[in-house]
Amino acid sequence: MDGRLWLIVGAILASLSVAAGAYSAHGLKPRAMRSEIAADRWEDCETAARQQMNHAVGMVLAGLLALAAPPRWLVHLAGAAFLLGIALFCGGLYGYAFTGDKSWTSVAPAGGTTFMVAWLILAAAGWQAFAVEKPRQPA
Repeated sequence: MDGRLWLIVGAILASLSVAAGAYSAHGLKPRAMRSEIAADRWEDCETAARQQMNHAVGMVLAGLLALAAPPRWLVHLAGAAFLLGIALFCGGLYGYAFTGDKSWTSVAPAGGTTFMVAWLILAAAGWQAFAVEKPRQPA
Protein backbone atom coordinates (compact mmCIF):
# COMPACT_ATOMS: atom_id res chain seq x y z
CA MET A 1 0.00 0.00 0.00
CA ASP A 2 1.32 3.44 -0.80
CA GLY A 3 0.31 6.98 0.03
CA ARG A 4 -2.05 7.33 -2.92
CA LEU A 5 -4.75 5.50 -0.96
CA TRP A 6 -4.82 8.08 1.84
CA LEU A 7 -4.57 10.95 -0.62
CA ILE A 8 -7.51 9.69 -2.71
CA VAL A 9 -9.73 8.66 0.22
CA GLY A 10 -9.00 11.96 1.98
CA ALA A 11 -9.89 13.96 -1.13
CA ILE A 12 -13.14 12.02 -1.59
CA LEU A 13 -14.08 12.55 2.06
CA ALA A 14 -13.29 16.25 1.72
CA SER A 15 -15.65 16.45 -1.24
CA LEU A 16 -18.36 14.64 0.71
CA SER A 17 -17.93 17.08 3.60
CA VAL A 18 -18.79 19.92 1.22
CA ALA A 19 -21.95 18.05 0.23
CA ALA A 20 -22.85 17.46 3.88
CA GLY A 21 -22.29 21.13 4.67
CA ALA A 22 -24.55 22.13 1.79
CA TYR A 23 -27.27 19.75 2.97
CA SER A 24 -26.90 21.17 6.46
CA ALA A 25 -27.20 24.77 5.26
CA HIS A 26 -29.97 24.25 2.71
CA GLY A 27 -31.83 21.24 4.09
CA LEU A 28 -31.53 21.13 7.87
CA LYS A 29 -31.06 24.80 8.76
CA PRO A 30 -34.36 25.98 7.19
CA ARG A 31 -36.20 23.17 8.98
CA ALA A 32 -34.53 24.12 12.26
CA MET A 33 -35.43 27.78 11.74
CA ARG A 34 -39.08 26.75 11.28
CA SER A 35 -38.78 24.59 14.42
CA GLU A 36 -39.60 21.45 12.45
CA ILE A 37 -36.52 19.77 13.86
CA ALA A 38 -34.32 20.39 16.89
CA ALA A 39 -31.76 23.12 16.20
CA ASP A 40 -28.93 20.97 17.53
CA ARG A 41 -29.45 18.52 14.64
CA TRP A 42 -28.46 21.27 12.20
CA GLU A 43 -25.59 22.38 14.43
CA ASP A 44 -24.29 18.83 14.80
CA CYS A 45 -24.36 18.37 11.02
CA GLU A 46 -22.35 21.58 10.63
CA THR A 47 -19.82 20.36 13.20
CA ALA A 48 -19.55 16.96 11.51
CA ALA A 49 -19.00 18.51 8.07
CA ARG A 50 -16.32 20.86 9.42
CA GLN A 51 -14.51 18.11 11.33
CA GLN A 52 -14.74 15.76 8.36
CA MET A 53 -13.03 18.36 6.18
CA ASN A 54 -10.33 19.04 8.77
CA HIS A 55 -9.48 15.38 9.17
CA ALA A 56 -9.81 14.54 5.49
CA VAL A 57 -6.98 17.05 5.06
CA GLY A 58 -5.07 15.04 7.66
CA MET A 59 -5.55 11.93 5.52
CA VAL A 60 -4.28 13.81 2.47
CA LEU A 61 -1.24 14.89 4.49
CA ALA A 62 -0.63 11.27 5.49
CA GLY A 63 -0.76 10.33 1.81
CA LEU A 64 1.65 13.08 0.82
CA LEU A 65 4.01 12.11 3.63
CA ALA A 66 3.97 8.49 2.47
CA LEU A 67 4.75 9.61 -1.08
CA ALA A 68 7.51 12.03 -0.01
CA ALA A 69 9.46 9.61 2.13
CA PRO A 70 9.73 5.86 2.33
CA PRO A 71 6.33 4.85 3.73
CA ARG A 72 6.48 3.33 7.14
CA TRP A 73 3.76 1.71 9.16
CA LEU A 74 3.16 4.85 11.25
CA VAL A 75 1.94 6.91 8.30
CA HIS A 76 -0.56 4.19 7.37
CA LEU A 77 -1.68 3.94 10.99
CA ALA A 78 -2.28 7.71 10.97
CA GLY A 79 -4.37 7.46 7.79
CA ALA A 80 -6.40 4.61 9.26
CA ALA A 81 -6.91 6.54 12.51
CA PHE A 82 -8.21 9.57 10.60
CA LEU A 83 -10.63 7.32 8.72
CA LEU A 84 -11.82 5.67 11.93
CA GLY A 85 -12.22 9.05 13.63
CA ILE A 86 -14.33 10.35 10.74
CA ALA A 87 -16.49 7.22 10.85
CA LEU A 88 -17.07 7.47 14.60
CA PHE A 89 -17.20 11.20 15.27
CA CYS A 90 -18.75 12.48 12.06
CA GLY A 91 -20.81 9.34 11.53
CA GLY A 92 -22.30 9.69 15.00
CA LEU A 93 -23.20 13.34 14.49
CA TYR A 94 -24.54 12.75 10.97
CA GLY A 95 -26.60 9.83 12.26
CA TYR A 96 -28.29 12.09 14.78
CA ALA A 97 -28.65 15.01 12.38
CA PHE A 98 -30.26 12.90 9.66
CA THR A 99 -32.48 10.68 11.83
CA GLY A 100 -33.12 12.57 15.06
CA ASP A 101 -32.00 9.49 17.04
CA LYS A 102 -29.71 10.87 19.76
CA SER A 103 -28.17 7.43 20.44
CA TRP A 104 -25.97 7.92 17.36
CA THR A 105 -23.96 10.52 19.27
CA SER A 106 -22.70 7.96 21.78
CA VAL A 107 -19.78 7.05 19.48
CA ALA A 108 -18.68 10.64 18.86
CA PRO A 109 -16.39 10.94 21.91
CA ALA A 110 -14.42 7.87 20.81
CA GLY A 111 -14.08 9.46 17.37
CA GLY A 112 -12.82 12.71 18.87
CA THR A 113 -10.19 10.85 20.85
CA THR A 114 -9.22 8.96 17.70
CA PHE A 115 -8.74 12.29 15.90
CA MET A 116 -6.29 13.45 18.56
CA VAL A 117 -4.40 10.16 18.40
CA ALA A 118 -4.30 10.35 14.58
CA TRP A 119 -2.63 13.77 14.65
CA LEU A 120 -0.06 12.54 17.19
CA ILE A 121 0.67 9.47 15.07
CA LEU A 122 1.04 11.70 12.00
CA ALA A 123 3.53 13.85 13.92
CA ALA A 124 5.52 10.75 14.86
CA ALA A 125 5.37 9.53 11.25
CA GLY A 126 6.72 12.88 10.06
CA TRP A 127 9.50 12.75 12.61
CA GLN A 128 10.37 9.20 11.55
CA ALA A 129 10.19 9.92 7.82
CA PHE A 130 12.55 12.88 7.93
CA ALA A 131 14.89 11.83 10.72
CA VAL A 132 18.48 12.38 9.77
CA GLU A 133 20.59 9.40 10.63
CA LYS A 134 24.07 10.21 11.88
CA PRO A 135 26.90 8.33 10.20
CA ARG A 136 28.42 5.66 12.37
CA GLN A 137 31.82 6.39 13.86
CA PRO A 138 34.50 3.82 13.14
CA ALA A 139 35.32 1.65 16.14
